Amino acid sequence: MKDISATTRSVVLALAAVGALAACGTRHVSRDIGDDGRAGEVVFPKAEDIVLKDGTFPNLDNLRAIGPGVTKDQLYALLGRPHFREGYAGVREWDYLFHFRQDGGGVTTCQYKVIFDKGYRGQSFHWAPESCAELLKPPAPPVAAGSAPVATPPAAPLSLSADAMFAFGKSEVADLLPQGRAELSALAQRLKSASPARVRVVGHTDRIGAEAANQALSERRAQAVRQFLLEQGIGAAAIEAEGRGEREPVKQCEAQPRGALIACLAPNRRVEIVVEG
Repeated sequence: MKDISATTRSVVLALAAVGALAACGTRHVSRDIGDDGRAGEVVFPKAEDIVLKDGTFPNLDNLRAIGPGVTKDQLYALLGRPHFREGYAGVREWDYLFHFRQDGGGVTTCQYKVIFDKGYRGQSFHWAPESCAELLKPPAPPVAAGSAPVATPPAAPLSLSADAMFAFGKSEVADLLPQGRAELSALAQRLKSASPARVRVVGHTDRIGAEAANQALSERRAQAVRQFLLEQGIGAAAIEAEGRGEREPVKQCEAQPRGALIACLAPNRRVEIVVEG
């Protein structure tokens, strides 16, 4: 009986230790996180509870590339691992401690939180203090003395590689790759400063597959890019989207093995953005 009691006590102590670790990992979890990745109350951890000591100085372009639908793997590639003990299975939020150098030589410190939906894609993004979000705004271009700033719209048409924006065969906003998000975010900033009369988003595919399927894919990709630009603040009335399938190739390729053919036809898989006004 004495040995059994000692074993029992060891098990109880081990379970208590696991419980304590779990509590440490979840005590700052935001409250009422819904399936859509939004919380009833956003709770930030205490800065002194950080696991990655002292936080990091992030790349601003990487931060600007993050948007709704980002996966944990994409976040890891852009920002690194989360800085706090986030708990175990079913983690629905990641926290970071960032530092930003200011022009005057000082350093601003901010906390950043990503909350995931039930599919573990980031949907809501929070700063503490909230004013830190202003740090992501690109700097205003210099203006020559005595002249008024002139906004210049991007060249039209602007052709973006579909392979850099979407995985092969993918077409939803949530499928946009980090490089594609970064390019579209930069474009959105230019469009907002230029105030164009109209923006046309035109999707194109290669000839691989059925013509009807390619037409539908080009339309979905154009609509996904349009939706992303809307989320970046471009007015809905100014953006149109259409798909032209495989009808307007920019490169012709001879018959060859499928892998080589896919690579050869890459220029045809594109999204063109035409700016007018």
